Amino acid sequence: MDDKRRLILDQAMALVDERGLAAMSMRAVAERVGLTSMALYPYVGGKDALLDGLVELLHLELGSDDTQEAADIDWRQRLRALGRAVRGLSLRHPGAYPLMLNRPSAGGAWLTAALRATLHDAGVPAPTVPRLTRMICAFLLGYTTGEVTGGLPGTTAQPPDAEFDADLDDLVRLVEVTVRVA
Repeated sequence: MDDKRRLILDQAMALVDERGLAAMSMRAVAERVGLTSMALYPYVGGKDALLDGLVELLHLELGSDDTQEAADIDWRQRLRALGRAVRGLSLRHPGAYPLMLNRPSAGGAWLTAALRATLHDAGVPAPTVPRLTRMICAFLLGYTTGEVTGGLPGTTAQPPDAEFDADLDDLVRLVEVTVRVA
C-alpha cells in the first residue's frame, strides 16, 4: 500500500474511532492530513472507495494478528484465537467495523483461508468445509457487529467476554460433532 494512501486511511480510521462513521467525510479526512478534499482522490478515490479502504485496513489489522500465525497450536485453540481476534478488532474499531458486513474486500480472504485450514486440521470432511466456514464466519461477523452496534438480542448474566468464550466453545463442539458424524 502506498505510504500516502496508508496515511490517509489511517487518519480516516482514527477519525471514525474518535467521532463515529457519520463524522467521516472527504473534507474531514483531508483536514487531518493537511490536504484539500480534491487532493485525496488520486490516493483513495471518492467516499465509497475511502470506505472500502477502511475495510481493507480492518482486514490488514486482523490478518496481522500474531495469533493467526500459530499453525502449530491445536485447531481448537486456533479457532478460539481466530474468534477472539475478530472480536478484538470489532472492539478496537466499533465505528468502522460494521462496514465489514456490507462492503466487499479482497483482503477478507485470509479469514476464510484461516478457518478452512483450521477445519481441515480438525478433520472436517472436505465437502463440508465450505459450509462450516460460512457458518462460523457468519457467526463471528454477525455477533461482533451486533455487539458493537447494540443489535444483539437480550442480555445474559455472564460478562460479555465469558459469553463470547462460551459461544466459541459451542463452535468447537459443533466442529467435533461434525467430524464424529462424518
